[in-house]
Amino acid sequence: MAKIKVTQVKSRIRCNQQQKRTLDALGLKKLNGTVEHEDTPNILGMIAKVQHLVRVEK
Repeated sequence: MAKIKVTQVKSRIRCNQQQKRTLDALGLKKLNGTVEHEDTPNILGMIAKVQHLVRVEK
């Protein structure tokens, strides 16, 4: 599978608890933090839930 790079570009301060937990599950703890994940349906679903907070690069 392909790798994707996920970067948090907006703050989590005004987000609901579910979105904060999704960011934690993705491994994003701080603003401008970057992590790499496999391109799986589970990860893509999590990214879709917080797409307004992250930037995705292939």
